[in-house]
Amino acid sequence: MDTASTATAEEEVTRLEDLPESCLAHVLALTSPRDACRCATVSPSFREAAESDAVWDRFLPPDYRAILLRCCSGRTPPLSSKKDAYLWLSNGAVRVDEGDTAVWLAKESGAKCVALSARKLSLPWDDGEFSWRWTPHPRSRFAEVAQLVHCTGLEIYGRLPAAALTPRTDYAAYLVFDVADEGHRGLSFPDQETTVAVGGRAASRHAVCLRPDDDEACKFRGVARADGHDGVRRPARREDRWAEMEMGRLRIDEAMALEKEEEVMVSFEVLEWYPKRGLIIEAVEFRPV
Repeated sequence: MDTASTATAEEEVTRLEDLPESCLAHVLALTSPRDACRCATVSPSFREAAESDAVWDRFLPPDYRAILLRCCSGRTPPLSSKKDAYLWLSNGAVRVDEGDTAVWLAKESGAKCVALSARKLSLPWDDGEFSWRWTPHPRSRFAEVAQLVHCTGLEIYGRLPAAALTPRTDYAAYLVFDVADEGHRGLSFPDQETTVAVGGRAASRHAVCLRPDDDEACKFRGVARADGHDGVRRPARREDRWAEMEMGRLRIDEAMALEKEEEVMVSFEVLEWYPKRGLIIEAVEFRPV
């Protein structure tokens, strides 16, 4: 090949940034929000494509407009693009349904996250209205939390429409809680159980303990493993200083998401009946794994 032919071949090579913006946007929409932001630094043409509505429309959930309209704070800022909507929904929880539910997007994937406040949960009332006390909490996202005053049977249930979660996504459900400053009782025995069910079918069931205490475990079981590996799940401390217990995992498929009556149900139960007090319930959260 002579010099002229080589020069002609080099001139015919098409670089990525030479592609039409619509082509670049289509490719970027097949990646992830993080990848799209990284590609925006490659060149001006990549930046224009990466910030286009065509890209961020793929990352937003189909019902994002409905979420914004349900916002109870009335403080939705002006959103000039779908990227702005994505960033706003992923930077903090939006309280909806009269403030008793919080919704936000996972930054890396765009999957919906949902928190049901204590007001949205079913709590035991076996001792009448004095079982729980509703009170504001300085660390809560919601107007009130539920503090257990006294009960003997403790069961907590939460329900969420399957359509509220993102299809084809693995989720974990978490009980977000704390204990009262004045102390607690009956929360350290390893006779506690969580269940996650989808469409009436149990997806997972686990033995848990909200306030692990080796001495209490020894009294309950008669023996206690020194390494703490007894198969009982223990809580983790969050950055916001609440504790959370993973209740179980689930996955919503496309068919379930389309069924309006399909529900996800989660429960926490203490299997034995004895006096309990001091538990503070903030919410049940559903987050992608």
